Amino acid sequence: MPKKKGGSMLGSWSFLIGVILALIFGLIGNLSPGVTYVLVVLGIVIGLLNIAEEEVTPFLMAGTVLVIVSTLGQGVVQLVPIFFVTLQALTMLFVPATIIVALKHVFSLARH
Repeated sequence: MPKKKGGSMLGSWSFLIGVILALIFGLIGNLSPGVTYVLVVLGIVIGLLNIAEEEVTPFLMAGTVLVIVSTLGQGVVQLVPIFFVTLQALTMLFVPATIIVALKHVFSLARH
């Protein structure tokens, strides 16, 4: 789990809880609007609080690959609802986190 030096416990817990919830709700097959909002908010918190400067590049690489593979994988596993919904849940968590981290990185590059 990514950690900041002197890091944010909220960010660390958001990451852990978000991944666990995405997997649980994906396996249960329950992606109600409430669950969707929770996953998106946790993704935003992860992006804002949990990724240290030295972790940006690895996170963006892994997050981008995860989003691409999860999105494309949904088409492959659509006949297996458990996998389909689990990939949707992971996508809902990691898209906002990846967008936030990418935006923060772009702004930090613009400042230099």
